[in-house]
Amino acid sequence: MNNQQDQQGELKGKIALVTGGTKGIGKAVTARLLEAGAKVIVTARNQPEEANPAYHFIPADLSQPAEVVKVTTEIQSLFGGVDILINNMGANTFPGGGFSTLTDDHWNQAMQINLLSSVRLDRALLPKMLEQGSGVIIHISSTSGQFPIWESTMAYTAAKAALNAYSKSLSQEVAAKGVRVITVSPGLNNTEAMSVFLEDLAQKAGLTVEGITQRLFERVGGVPLGRMADPAETAELIYFLVTPRASYITGANYAIDGGNFPVI
Repeated sequence: MNNQQDQQGELKGKIALVTGGTKGIGKAVTARLLEAGAKVIVTARNQPEEANPAYHFIPADLSQPAEVVKVTTEIQSLFGGVDILINNMGANTFPGGGFSTLTDDHWNQAMQINLLSSVRLDRALLPKMLEQGSGVIIHISSTSGQFPIWESTMAYTAAKAALNAYSKSLSQEVAAKGVRVITVSPGLNNTEAMSVFLEDLAQKAGLTVEGITQRLFERVGGVPLGRMADPAETAELIYFLVTPRASYITGANYAIDGGNFPVI
């Protein structure tokens, strides 16, 4: 049996939760985990556009604490817990234009969606991982967490930076107990959410989507590979990190950005 065949069943017997798993990067991660034989649970605020009997779907808005309780209660009742937790939920839906456009509600929403939803899920599902002495938690952050764009991502950037620090701290606490915690920071991905974001920016700037995309590339210092990532490319990194082949990796923050990140 060759390596590719081995990897097709690499996660057989594992239970995984993917938040925000019906679109974009989350959808691609879900597909990759299913391909590897995992039993996958997916959460999202809205029902998927097409029903997929291959995974167990739980509708939930994880920015609400009660919804996190609902999800984790159902998981514990039906599955006992999870072996893999992909905290992919996140959004940059807050006004651009700098500090004066952001209200307390905007800041609170940014933290609830991009930080506290992950904190609450970890707190509920991590004890079972610790009990069994194994597990992997992936926090999906963003290169914005280390490279802010004040015009359009101020609240989002602050929340992702906080997620980075929290993830690192958690990794140090639980590593000796068999649980790995890793951060993945995607750059620009060609997702539905990115399309909406670019259309909104283009409308406000009086430019075409192509024009605003080029301006965004320039604003982030250029992308050496010259394009956005396909979500499946980002999902492949996330998939590798949850496999036994990444068993010595924890506490790291992996940027996957086409060479964009401007520091060593």
